[in-house]
Amino acid sequence: MRMSDYYKNLREKVGNRLIFMPSVAGIVRNNLGEILLQNKGNGEKWSLPAGAIELGEAPAEAVVREVWEETGLYVVPEKLLGVFGGKDFRYQYPNGHKVEYNVFMFECVIQSGELNPIDNETAELQYFNPSNMPGLALPYPKDLFLQRENNELYFQWDERWLKNLSQK
Repeated sequence: MRMSDYYKNLREKVGNRLIFMPSVAGIVRNNLGEILLQNKGNGEKWSLPAGAIELGEAPAEAVVREVWEETGLYVVPEKLLGVFGGKDFRYQYPNGHKVEYNVFMFECVIQSGELNPIDNETAELQYFNPSNMPGLALPYPKDLFLQRENNELYFQWDERWLKNLSQK
């Protein structure tokens, strides 16, 4: 989908400089437990169906919209799997725009639809076995994809940070 007016206006003010971007990503599985990945066809690595949260939109609403736009599937977010961000989630788009994502990752269940992207961001969609997935554009922990029945929410953080904080 095209860049929202909010991000267009922001980019007019800050150019390519680094900005925070609240975002969502959806893990969508088929009946075999394989995970749906998106190839944008522009030389970037594979990714989960994902995108920015728009103004006035709840994260769960955003993941439903993004998955539909990028895959043609209507999904329902079943649970929040993890929250990610920080330096490891910085990304530079081919046009030079720099972002630091704050990602809410949801496990999603397909309700209806067919694999047929609505927007022009997707060149290819393919399901992959979680133990044999290609490298992703963002460094999500691999075990998150393998543990379908995990009921714990994954928090990304470095325990050294806590130790350094306690020593101040």
